Amino acid sequence: MAAEEELGISAPSYLHMVSAFLALEPPDVVISFARDFGGGYITESVQKCIWHHCIAKSDVKWKGAYLKRFLKKFIMEIESSGGVVLDELYEQYASYMISLQDDDASKANSRVLKTISFLFPNESYGTVSCPKSGKLEVQLQCSVNMLEGDTGCSIWPSSLFLSEFILSFPELFANKRCFEVGSGVGLVGICLSYVKASNVILSDGDLSTLANMKVNLELNHLSTGNIKSDSLENHDMVHCVCLPWESASEDNLCSFAPDVILGADIIYNPSCLPHLVRVLTGLLTHEHPNASGPVAYIASVVRNIDTLNYFLALAEKAKLIVTDLTESTEVSNFLPYLRSYNQCSIRLFRICLASKVA
Repeated sequence: MAAEEELGISAPSYLHMVSAFLALEPPDVVISFARDFGGGYITESVQKCIWHHCIAKSDVKWKGAYLKRFLKKFIMEIESSGGVVLDELYEQYASYMISLQDDDASKANSRVLKTISFLFPNESYGTVSCPKSGKLEVQLQCSVNMLEGDTGCSIWPSSLFLSEFILSFPELFANKRCFEVGSGVGLVGICLSYVKASNVILSDGDLSTLANMKVNLELNHLSTGNIKSDSLENHDMVHCVCLPWESASEDNLCSFAPDVILGADIIYNPSCLPHLVRVLTGLLTHEHPNASGPVAYIASVVRNIDTLNYFLALAEKAKLIVTDLTESTEVSNFLPYLRSYNQCSIRLFRICLASKVA
């Protein structure tokens, strides 16, 4: 441990290296941080850090295929630069070669366990959203088959962005009734609970996605409840509801009476957009103690400008005011180690009823 302390395990490069590993970022990304941590070299001390703080603590059931790929690349990187590889790394890789002979077989579970670590800068210490440890770790069971109809169990860029938005501006959500449309893995809901939203209601139209979401809430020590049988006044519980957009009734939508509605990457399918706009309108339309009424925040990657324009046209027809906050809102970068995620690719929209706009 003395060698590790000499390297400085509180250094940003160490935090980025470990966080990237726990988030199952591509091996090349973790290795790049390992080189930064070692001052340009993957030294024996760096290898010991990787061994003790990453590999030895990993559950093969959830990360076996990733561990095998990472160790193969890591060992090759050390050897190609003339370094000496720790015996523990060789032995562990040999063990994986035997026990994980076929990566496809090891993926039969189709789920992996990722840890998303929100890293707060030193100047954030003591603020509402910053924990004493300087980071918030969220465990998420995710799909590895994003292209095979399991999209609801994948982590999408806009959910990462919306989570950073919540942690950047906790005062917008603290003590508010928050409702998320299309909650996926539940990351946004976990962050809402963390910043002390008075009620958190998560919804999705897919039952398998809802089941996975409930697992993730429990992994992060949150109680889950059914809206039909549990009181919304239980602030220690995150409520999960099945809400297919096409069949949601106006009475049902109004009954949720949220202060804030959220959605991440929900503007994507033109055929779904009329239903989505109707759902948003229903959630925004209810008696509210605040004269400005409820508000919705939608984060989205614009993959097709025609789809976005269609959504905007439908929103205007429904008398919704959509404001693009992308340029005027500075969202903190709490995920600097996620090279696969780019804040700049995401747009943030604020939506409210036209009748509530002064």
